[in-house]
Amino acid sequence: MKDLRTIILAAGKGTRMKSDIPKVLHKVCGVPIIDYILNITKSIGSLKTYVVLGHKSQLVAEHLSDKYKVISQPKLLGTGDAVKVTANEFKNYNGSVLILCGDTPLLNKHVIRSIVRRHKKMKADVTFLTAVVHDPGGYGRVIRDDKGHAVAIREDKDAIGFERNISEINVGVYCFRSKELFAELKEIKLNTLKKEFYLTDIIEIFQDKKLKIETIETDDPREGLGVNTRLDLAYAENIIRERILNEWMLNGVTIVDPKNTYIHSQAKIGRDTVIHPFTFIEANVAIGRNCQIGPFARLRPGVRLGDSVIIGNFTEVSRTKMGNKSIMKHFSYLGDARVGTQVNIGAGTITANYDGQNKNVTHIGDKAFIGCDSVLIAPVKIGSKAVVGAGSVVTKKKNIPPDSVVVGVPARIVSRRNK
Repeated sequence: MKDLRTIILAAGKGTRMKSDIPKVLHKVCGVPIIDYILNITKSIGSLKTYVVLGHKSQLVAEHLSDKYKVISQPKLLGTGDAVKVTANEFKNYNGSVLILCGDTPLLNKHVIRSIVRRHKKMKADVTFLTAVVHDPGGYGRVIRDDKGHAVAIREDKDAIGFERNISEINVGVYCFRSKELFAELKEIKLNTLKKEFYLTDIIEIFQDKKLKIETIETDDPREGLGVNTRLDLAYAENIIRERILNEWMLNGVTIVDPKNTYIHSQAKIGRDTVIHPFTFIEANVAIGRNCQIGPFARLRPGVRLGDSVIIGNFTEVSRTKMGNKSIMKHFSYLGDARVGTQVNIGAGTITANYDGQNKNVTHIGDKAFIGCDSVLIAPVKIGSKAVVGAGSVVTKKKNIPPDSVVVGVPARIVSRRNK
């Protein structure tokens, strides 16, 4: 969108995390919290995105790509001040400004898009996201007049009387007209209790100036959760993991026990694949159709599985490609391997891929048979239709020709298979 820019507020100390890592760099389902927000700005077509940093800003800045403009908040004086430090970037800009918090990984991109659309359709000066919750404690309350129009946001510590019983809360997502936002920011006064400038106070200022205020209520109050503690981190992890699993199940993948299955958001899985309990599928993993994975399997980054592959219990696969209809059912490890089609990997097989300095590759040809408790010391090549006898050790660079049968420690050719 040519007339949409975004400000992400990520300057807080995150003291309740009790961590040396900036809060927004903590990971949820393997992804830094701030990346969830950045992905939203990308998906809705924000022309430019500014990230306001303060505490340990260098670490966060190093994580961000060059396409994001980093702006420093010298003193952590609240959200109002955090927006104010971006003012120079908007001097000649008259479009919409979306403001998001950098610690809210549960935000839904479809809801954010709807806020921007409503803001433009209604020609509002500000549109912000609300939610109705059973326990509003800790959240800013949305104050409405007798006609139901939002007229203010009262922070929890400042709420008094009936305001404390209001169940509609501010989620912390705003879309402003740029000109009105920066014109009225200077009107925000320092909160005497917290010694901060609250961005939320601008809603009442807009009301006093007769500017147009719109709201959208989300159906899922969890979207506005800010991750402030390790408990919040675990809660967000569970919700996002549930979302990932639900999406895969709706797209034709069977997950036998969702509560005990982990799938990274960046994994890819083909239709009719079955994921059994206690399986971990990490980032940059691609699984074909009609596969069987687990139970108790771990697929690490760089794994590529063809169709109808079976990876069974107590197995680990890392940086490995396996062709169609290959199987590894029990107690085995494949690292840096290139496995052909219709290969059988027996129980207890290990590719010894690390020599202390380098990760080396093992090649296993089509229809090869690797017996139980075999060790393949990389770099090594096992030819197509070759058989490695149980308990054999194939030493490095001792390539096994196609159709050969090898046994022993070290493995030696004892016969040829009938072609």
